[in-house]
Amino acid sequence: MAARFARLTKPAISALKVGQRINEHGIVAERMKNGDVRYSVNIMVDRERIHRVVGMEGEGVTREQAVRAVEAFRTKAREGRLDLPKGRKSHRLFREAATEYLKQLEDTLSEGDKGFADLPNKRRHLNTYLVPHFGNQRIDKLTDFGVKGYSRKRIEAGAKQATVNRELSTLSHFLRRMKVTTRPEIVKSEEERKKIDALTIKQQQDLMKAARGDQDAVTHLFVAFGLGSAMRHSEILKARFDKIDWDQRRLYIPTAKAGQRIQPLTPSLVDLLRTEQGQRYDQDGFIFPATRKDAKKPHRQSMARQFERSVVRAKLDPKKVTPHVMRHTAITQLITAGTDLPTVQKISGHKTLAMVLRYAQIADPHVDRSIEALGAGFADTITQELHTDENQAAASGV
Repeated sequence: MAARFARLTKPAISALKVGQRINEHGIVAERMKNGDVRYSVNIMVDRERIHRVVGMEGEGVTREQAVRAVEAFRTKAREGRLDLPKGRKSHRLFREAATEYLKQLEDTLSEGDKGFADLPNKRRHLNTYLVPHFGNQRIDKLTDFGVKGYSRKRIEAGAKQATVNRELSTLSHFLRRMKVTTRPEIVKSEEERKKIDALTIKQQQDLMKAARGDQDAVTHLFVAFGLGSAMRHSEILKARFDKIDWDQRRLYIPTAKAGQRIQPLTPSLVDLLRTEQGQRYDQDGFIFPATRKDAKKPHRQSMARQFERSVVRAKLDPKKVTPHVMRHTAITQLITAGTDLPTVQKISGHKTLAMVLRYAQIADPHVDRSIEALGAGFADTITQELHTDENQAAASGV
């Protein structure tokens, strides 16, 4: 049915003065400075604002053409709704899909699939940053430009590139999980590489000795795990006696960051765990059980405080030596020993070989031996005597 106009009539349009406009049924007629009338449309379709200029009256554009433009936009929207799921009248907004996505992951976890161990981070990325930015946009209308704008805004707000990259990873997984067919290109920028700190053999020995003297009876086990397996803090605390293959010296980890894996253990660590198991009432349970009966989890959630006590007792800097440094130390030792990268990846549990390569670039004995050959041709020609101030003055005739 054709729209009936009460205000946007032809006499009213003709009577418009420069700068005046009339808006009715989403059609705007405005008198420009040159005296011409410009027609545009400004409507909401499927909760998306459409604002387009139709053209100038001097070019032959009329109110009727603006009416047809409005109908064309609405027809296109109706066609776009043909592939909607039954019961939906409009496309999903980002915030709606985000709620559905998190619910799916929570249901997956409750069913026993532990493949989304980083659900808390995904929830934080979405609720704190992604939803406030993209919330009212259609999930199928995100653009490359929009994603780049998000990254730029986060960096300008003070976020580090590594943080933004993690958020973009969540966005990418979210769009794939929601089966969005027209996904924007998500490009992650290069991160500033952190210095990889590793403990010396002496520092490791001092730390282990200090941990044995801690008032918490399992602190030394935590340090032994960290230095002897390269496992992450959270992975260590979830370890169970009944997940250990004692003969093969392997620990099954069902909820690792990159998915479930089999963790090799050193003979000395296995011997230490056997001794500990023999002293436990529950010889099949968690190696680091919760200390409180009303704890939400059956295992400990952190050993940071106990570890810091040991670091201080070992006369190390607690600001630099964190539990994660033990992982860095173990991986660096594997690289220094000449272990091939795929094997290092199996032990460390890194998701990609590229992440292991960072350690190889810093602690590669083959590179160290090779670089020494570069200076062989002139090593003997550089002497301390040649570069003293007196010799330099004599050579210049001063």
